[in-house]
Amino acid sequence: MDPTTDNAGQTGDPGTPRASLEALRAEIAKAVVGQDPAVTGLVVALLCRGHVLLEGVPGVAKTLLVRALASALELDTKRVQFTPDLMPSDVTGSLVYDARTAEFSFQPGPVFTNLLLADEINRTPPKTQSSLLEAMEERQVTVDGTPRPLPEPFLVAATQNPVEYEGTYPLPEAQLDRFLLKLTIPLPSRQDEIDVLTRHAQGFNPRDLRAAGVRPVAGPADLEAARAAVAKTTVSPEITAYVVDLCRATRESPSLTLGVSPRGATALLATSRAWAWLTGRDYVIPDDVKALALPTLRHRVQLRPEAEMEGVTADSVINAILAHVPVPR
Repeated sequence: MDPTTDNAGQTGDPGTPRASLEALRAEIAKAVVGQDPAVTGLVVALLCRGHVLLEGVPGVAKTLLVRALASALELDTKRVQFTPDLMPSDVTGSLVYDARTAEFSFQPGPVFTNLLLADEINRTPPKTQSSLLEAMEERQVTVDGTPRPLPEPFLVAATQNPVEYEGTYPLPEAQLDRFLLKLTIPLPSRQDEIDVLTRHAQGFNPRDLRAAGVRPVAGPADLEAARAAVAKTTVSPEITAYVVDLCRATRESPSLTLGVSPRGATALLATSRAWAWLTGRDYVIPDDVKALALPTLRHRVQLRPEAEMEGVTADSVINAILAHVPVPR
């Protein structure tokens, strides 16, 4: 099930937090064509205080998508281009000696922002990739033994090229597990690609989103109000058990060497609640869990080499589990 097949905006009255977040879709669509599932995933991540990994071949507007989201939100944004020579301190910041005061002072790195765009995160070695672990999980950075809290809200939107591409480093499993969602950005359909070229022919400049008409339509207050509403969304014991059964089934799958951890089960419950609220309900149904199962779980499992050689994918394993685990009535 694709979360974007329902029009969540139908249930949002003007001026409500839901309507404000749904307005993000319209604003981002001014810059990005045909990526509604990814936009929905980013909104869900904002509601859950989670981070997003965007994967796709170069040139499918991964970076533009995040920049458009930042322009549609009244949030501070910074971008880091991950390269093989990037050092951890280039991300987190470092102590700098001040000759005038004869003391060391902390110079914050780009991670001290609301929305961090980590561009091509898998082009840097694991040592630098792991510099984001504490920031993503604890929402703080420790330098020279001193913890420094990050701004609220804080979201990492990382882009990566498929791991088969030359010059890429696989993300450590511990870091992958810190991403709430992994969204795949496909090549556009023929009509969407025609629309992209038509916009460019009419003068669209992806580097100038203001000229494209993208304006802030939501801010931190809207996010807080929306998160409070999501927290009130009811989850029945049957739904909780369904989430647990799905995740436990991944640990027993013969195609996987690593199944979903309890952290992954918690993530699936959180994203399901956020999607239920976005669609206008104050309770979670099994379809909400199914809708978010792939983006929430696909990066938390590991395939056996023999299964991978046979063409099995993480998505196909999860889809098979969704088809076989009994759905609560």
